[in-house]
Amino acid sequence: MNKKSTEVFVGLFVILGLLGLLFLALKAANLGSFAGNGNTYTLEARFDNIGGLKSRAPVRSAGVNVGRVTSVTLDAQTYQGVVTMEINQGVNFPKDSSAKIQTSGLLGDQYVGLEAGGDEKNLVAGDVIRQTQSAMVLENLIGQFLYNKAADGGETKSQ
Repeated sequence: MNKKSTEVFVGLFVILGLLGLLFLALKAANLGSFAGNGNTYTLEARFDNIGGLKSRAPVRSAGVNVGRVTSVTLDAQTYQGVVTMEINQGVNFPKDSSAKIQTSGLLGDQYVGLEAGGDEKNLVAGDVIRQTQSAMVLENLIGQFLYNKAADGGETKSQ
């Protein structure tokens, strides 16, 4: 093998490595697909606290991805977080379904979890999910625990 062909192979190897890194970066940022598939409908939910929920976060039901969060905004009237989601067309939820913000693992990314209700009528494009549960913020839980321990004087109850 001469020097020129070796340089070509090294160049191709570097380009493939960079493409692999780009692919991993896009997957890690939930940007694997740049365009929506168009076969979705839009739902909205309002939360008192959205925690660290971001656009493009998954929407899951029973652990299965059924859509994506398209935007997270603040309602200037009620000061609630408004989450807009695109749900895959083939997945229908009853009108009394509930939404809650959950975390993947202990410190993982947050996502919207949908739980199906029992109503006979289904949600349609543009509907608002009324039953919501806000995110549990780890800092608030630790603060409550420390506050309760301080109020108890740090004592443990013996029997």
